[in-house]
Amino acid sequence: MIAFAVCSVLCLLGLSLAAIGMRDIRAASAIVYGASGVLCAGLVVVGLRVLATQADAESMRVPVGLPWLGAHLQIDALAAVFLVLLGTGGAAASLYAIGYGRHEHAPLRVLPFYPGFLGAMTLVVLAADAFTFLLSWEVMSLLSWAMVLTHHREEETRSAAYLYLVMASLGTMMLLLAFGLMAGAAGGYEFAAMREAERSPGVAALVLGLMMVGAGSKAGLVPLHVWLPVAHPAAPSHVSALMSGVMTKVAVYGFVRVAFDLLDPVVWWMSVPVIVAGAGTAVMGILFANVDADAKRILAYSTIENIGVIFAALGLALAFRANGMDVLAALALTAGLIHAMNHMLFKSLLFMVAGAVLTATGRQDLDALGGLIHRMPKTALLALVGVTAIAALPPLNGFVSEWLLFQAVLQSPNLTQPGLQFLVPAAGGLLALAAALAAACFVRFFGVIFLGRPRTNMARDAAETDRWSLAAMAGLALLCVLAGVVPGLLIDLIAPAIDLVLGARMPAQADNAWFTLVPVAEVQSSYSGFLVMVFVAISGGAAAAAVYRFSSRRTRRAPAWDCGFPDADPITQYGAGSFAQPIRRVMAPMIAARETVIMPPPGDMGPARHSVVTEDLAWTRLYLPLSALVGLAATRLNALQFLTIRRYLALVFASLILLLTGLTIWN
Repeated sequence: MIAFAVCSVLCLLGLSLAAIGMRDIRAASAIVYGASGVLCAGLVVVGLRVLATQADAESMRVPVGLPWLGAHLQIDALAAVFLVLLGTGGAAASLYAIGYGRHEHAPLRVLPFYPGFLGAMTLVVLAADAFTFLLSWEVMSLLSWAMVLTHHREEETRSAAYLYLVMASLGTMMLLLAFGLMAGAAGGYEFAAMREAERSPGVAALVLGLMMVGAGSKAGLVPLHVWLPVAHPAAPSHVSALMSGVMTKVAVYGFVRVAFDLLDPVVWWMSVPVIVAGAGTAVMGILFANVDADAKRILAYSTIENIGVIFAALGLALAFRANGMDVLAALALTAGLIHAMNHMLFKSLLFMVAGAVLTATGRQDLDALGGLIHRMPKTALLALVGVTAIAALPPLNGFVSEWLLFQAVLQSPNLTQPGLQFLVPAAGGLLALAAALAAACFVRFFGVIFLGRPRTNMARDAAETDRWSLAAMAGLALLCVLAGVVPGLLIDLIAPAIDLVLGARMPAQADNAWFTLVPVAEVQSSYSGFLVMVFVAISGGAAAAAVYRFSSRRTRRAPAWDCGFPDADPITQYGAGSFAQPIRRVMAPMIAARETVIMPPPGDMGPARHSVVTEDLAWTRLYLPLSALVGLAATRLNALQFLTIRRYLALVFASLILLLTGLTIWN
C-alpha cells in the first residue's frame, strides 16, 4: 500500500511538471484534472483497504532529503483516515474542475500547481519524520499560495495572497520549533524516536501550544484566521473547495498526530486552551458568516466555525484521556474526525455550488442574485442538500458528528477536575449557539441566492451549469446523505485510527438494528438517521398529498404586498442585509458592528443613507498594531546595513557567545 501511495504522489508531482509545457489549454485541463482525479481515487482505495483490513503500519525510507536522515514515509490507520478524506475531496474537485476549468480566465496559472498541491498534501499525511513533514507542508503552502494568486491583476487578490504567505510562514516556523523541541538535543527527527522520548509537562505544554499556533494558523483558529476569509474567495472555486475542505484537515491531521501520537499523554489543564479556542472559534466564525454578503466569503467564515467544532472535540478528547477515560476520549475524538470528514463533503459541495453560480451569473454577492431555483434547478437541489447538511439538520451527516460531540459534552460530569466540569458545559453552550447561528446563516444563504425573484439581469439570464460540475456535486451530495443515514459504517471504518492513538474505540455500530447509532449506552442515547429519513419522507409526502388533495385548485395571483404598497421591484425583497440585521444588532459588541443612518430633515432633497460596517477585532486590535510595530523595528534596524567591519565582527562574536550559552543551558 505504501508503495502505491508513493507512486501516486510521484505521478501527481510529475503531472505538475508536465503541465508546464502544455499549450492546448482544453486538452491540458482534461488531462491534468482527469489524471488527478484518478490518482486521488487510488488514494481513497489505499486508505479504505488499510482501514478495512486493519493492517499494520507500512513504512518506507526514500534516500532523498537530509544525507543522514532520508525521507521516512508511513501509512498507519490514522494516516489512512486522512488519505480517504484527501482522496475523496481531491477526486471530487478534479471532476468538477474538468467543467469549471473551461470558464477559468487563466487556466495555465492553475494547472501546473494543482496536482502538485494534491501530492504535497498527501506527503504531509505520509511523512514519518519532521524534515519530510515540514518540507511537504511548505510545498503545500507555496503551491496553494500560487493558486490563490491566479487572478493577480486584482489588488484584493494580491493582498490576500500576501497575507496568506505571511501567515503560512508563521505557521511553519511554529511547527519547526515544535518538532525541534520533540526531537530534543539528541536530534531524533523520526516520529518513532519522538514517541519514545521523555518530556517534562512544561515541554509537552509548550509543544502543544506551538502546534496550536502552527496547525491552527493553517486550519483557521481564531485569532489566526485572518487570511482565510480573503484567500479562499480569491482562489478559483475548485481550489477554494480543496483549501477549505481538504487543506484545513491536513492541518487538523498534523495536530492530531502530535497531540495524540507523538506526545506523551498530556496533563488535563493542557486541554483547556484547545477547548476554549475551539468553542470561541466556532462562535466567532459563524457570526461573521451571518453578517457577510459575499457567497464565498460566507463559506470561508463557516469553515472557521467548523474548524472550531473540530478543535473543541479534540480538546475534549485530550481532557478525557488525561483522566484515564479512554472510551469517552474515543467518543470525542471520533466526533472530531467524523466532523472533519463531513465538513470536507458539504463544504466542498457548497464551494462548487458557489462556483457554478459565479460561472452562470458572474456575481458572488448575495444581493445580486435571487430566483436561481428556476434557472438552475439541479444546482439548487444539490445546494439544498449541502445547506441542510452544514446546518446540522437530520438526517444528513452534519447532524451526526455534532450530535456525537454533544454526547461527549454530556459526559463531562464524569471528569474529576471542577474547572473542566464548569468549562466543558460552557463550551457546549457556545457550540449549541454556533449550531443555531449556522442554521440561520444557511437559510439566508440558500434563500437569497435561489428563492424569490432575480435582483439583476445576470441572475435572470443564468443557465444551468455543465455536466461535469453537476456530477461532482451530485457525488458529494450523495455521500452527505449516506454518511447521515448509515453513520455507523463510517464510525466503524475509522475505529482502527482511534484505537491506534488511544488504545480504545467506540462500540461497534454495524450490527445495530435500523442503522441505529449508540455512542455510549442504548438506555442513555441512540439515534437512527435511517428512521429519521423514513419519518421525514412519510410525513412530508403525506403533508404534500393532503395540501394537493384538499386545497383550492384555482390559481390566484395578486401584486406582492410591500407595507401597503404593491411594488414589483425585486429590490423590495428581503436581502442579505435584511436577514442579518437582527443578529448583527444583538451581537454587535462581538463583531464591532456599527450602523450609520443619515436622514435629511423635512425640505432637504438630499438622499437618505444607511451604512453598516463590521470589524474583525483580531485584525484591527492585533495584526494592524503588530504590523506597525514590525515596520517601526525594521526602520530602526535599517541602520545595521551601514556598520563598519569591526562592528559587524563584534555582532558575529556576540551572536556566537549567545548561541553557545543557549546550547550549554539546553544540555
